Amino acid sequence: MDIKVSVRPAEGETNVVDLVGEIDVYTSPMVKDAITQLIDEGHYHLIINLEGVRYIDSTGLGVLIGALKRVREHAGSVSLICTNPQIKKIFDITGLVKIFGIYDSEQSAVKASA
Repeated sequence: MDIKVSVRPAEGETNVVDLVGEIDVYTSPMVKDAITQLIDEGHYHLIINLEGVRYIDSTGLGVLIGALKRVREHAGSVSLICTNPQIKKIFDITGLVKIFGIYDSEQSAVKASA
């Protein structure tokens, strides 16, 4: 039960948050802190890379939704990179596919947020 969080700049004003591991009630605070710090620093266009995520629970989904609410206050966006069918299914079941842009690659996510 661990998560690795790293942040790097992408094209333009977009930042990528790379996540590797499991996002659950224990690891969600680390993810939330990294995203909150970016938003507090004025970065409102985020791409969350879920390619290395094996598991996400409702707490993790809550962190992503909270981030989306905060960046939208500044006309920002949160895009997700996710090709894992099990993780994608969670977004389908919860209806979150309707509020998040979910992409197969960083290139397509960057293009969409530009």
